[in-house]
Amino acid sequence: MERILPNRVYLDHAATTPMTAAAIDAVARGHGLWANPSSPHAEGRAARAALEGARRAIADAYGWRGETILTSGASESLAIALGRTTAPRRLITAVEHDAVMRAAGDARVIPVTADGIVDVQALAAMLGDGPAMVCVQWANSETGVRQPIATIADVVHGAGGTLLVDAAQMPATPELAGIADMVAVSAHKRGGPPGIGALLVRDLALLHPSGGQERGYRPGTENLLGALGYAAALAEPEPDHAALRARLDDAIQRSGGEIVAADSPRHPAIGSYRLRGSAAAAQLILLDSAGFAVSAGSACSSGSMKPSHVLGAMGWDEGAGREVIRVSFGRTTGAAEVDAFVAAWRQMARTTRRAA
Repeated sequence: MERILPNRVYLDHAATTPMTAAAIDAVARGHGLWANPSSPHAEGRAARAALEGARRAIADAYGWRGETILTSGASESLAIALGRTTAPRRLITAVEHDAVMRAAGDARVIPVTADGIVDVQALAAMLGDGPAMVCVQWANSETGVRQPIATIADVVHGAGGTLLVDAAQMPATPELAGIADMVAVSAHKRGGPPGIGALLVRDLALLHPSGGQERGYRPGTENLLGALGYAAALAEPEPDHAALRARLDDAIQRSGGEIVAADSPRHPAIGSYRLRGSAAAAQLILLDSAGFAVSAGSACSSGSMKPSHVLGAMGWDEGAGREVIRVSFGRTTGAAEVDAFVAAWRQMARTTRRAA
């Protein structure tokens, strides 16, 4: 795929990743189906048939046999689930995405341990007060830490609760089909177009309807082009970046950097690293000028450069947390890009040490 800017290395795929060629082709073909899928005439019926085909393909990619509500992305999916749940209470972990923090309102917060893992004993104790919806981000968008989702599901369901999983950062997998009650997913993290996602729901009785389209659970004209692009992107396999992330981890550690949650199970395409004595904002400027696109925290919060609530929940003090950047891989990332980044990071580290 053609780069937006040539001669640069893009390592911010956890924020968004380029559309695949198949997704671009699907969106282009979809322009021929321009009618409103809710219209009763032949053109509308043709658009509806294409939309329902894309919906089935998206559900199949996740092995989902419940309902699939198409949304504008994971943030909206999470807002629908948290805002319209029929559960009497809501619990969220202390390391959820900002979208959850905004939508959760008066939800109680489940603590995590220093390694970023949900404190399952604390969760069980909180569920002792009665059934609740529990929202958990499977792979953290800042640190890449993966939660023991099957264990969490057992605890939640054992207490009569429902489990909402934010799986926006994870590849499409059927693993959640028999575990979660609701799953929030997003196309632009998987090589699909922005502006489309889904809320996978085991049973619509878990949500209060709002009226309108999507069987009354999400008003607004359906995004047919987005759905077609999302379905096409999910049909393409994603590479396993475990070896590349291990290569980067090793180089950073040997060069004096610190790996966030180094001993925790982590997403193979996401790594967070601290360079002591260098503010993340300064690191981003230096790396950007050297041709590298990385970030500090999730895309929804890094622009403000506010302290990371994720690192804070893991026991990091504000000063240390402000020295952490995130590197994330995608389909276009290879060993050459990682090695080039390592060289730039080492030069930045040398400059920092000389200044100190």
